[in-house]
Formats: sequence, structure tokens, C-alpha cells
Amino acid sequence: MTPSLHSIAIFVHDVARAVEFYRDKLGLPLTRQGSFGAEFLEGETHVSVHPAVHKEAKSLVGRHTGITLFVPDLLHYCGVLHDRGVRFTTEPTQQAWGIMAMVADPDGNVLALWEDKMPDALEHAHAHQEPMDQADGMV
Repeated sequence: MTPSLHSIAIFVHDVARAVEFYRDKLGLPLTRQGSFGAEFLEGETHVSVHPAVHKEAKSLVGRHTGITLFVPDLLHYCGVLHDRGVRFTTEPTQQAWGIMAMVADPDGNVLALWEDKMPDALEHAHAHQEPMDQADGMV
């Protein structure tokens, strides 16, 4: 038996407010809700929000979560989020490895939004790169 990843937890002070943010502002599908909190995203892996009731959980509210959500057409999505009043801690920025933005939920938990769109110059360079000679032992 091999364990699989079920969910990643985000601790919040107000679950109802968090549900409104993740479901209505970010547009994540709500897949389950109960006394434990709520789960979002369809598929095998979920993002979950849980009430921070214990001292250890309370210390985890309002920090960078380390969670990155892949978003196709990120710039359009960020425009929608701006219209919905989502707070950005980092506006969409082109990096060598893609476009990245950071948003914060109402409790200050920060999530990264990412699209693997390369800058035009790098994308152009990769498209025109010649494969190395196999005689050199490299492909």
C-alpha cells in the first residue's frame, strides 16, 4: 500500500468567510463541507480550510501557505480576481520559469498562482535550440 495525497490544509479563523473567498472569489469548486471545515477542487487532491481552534493551528493562520495553484490564462484570471476584490500581495510577474502572482485570503494566508508561460525571448530560444550531437553522449 502506498499513501496518496488527499488534501493540503489551510487554517483560518472564520470558515464561512473562507468558503466565500475560495469558492466565490477564487472560483474553486467546493466539494465537501462540514464541522471539519471545507474542501475544494475536484480530483484526488484537495485544498482544505480548517478552523484554527488549537494553539498550534492558530500560529499557522496568516502566513504563506506554500501552495501553488496552476492557472491557464493567468493574466485574465488575475483581472477577474481584481474585479472581485481579491487582495494581491504580488501582482502577476513574468519570471524565467513562468508567470507568478500571489493572493491573500481574508485571514492573510498567501497562495501562489502560476502559469508556465515562458517569456517570449526564452520561448523563442528553446524552440530554435538544436539537439546536441548523440556522438558526444548527450541528447
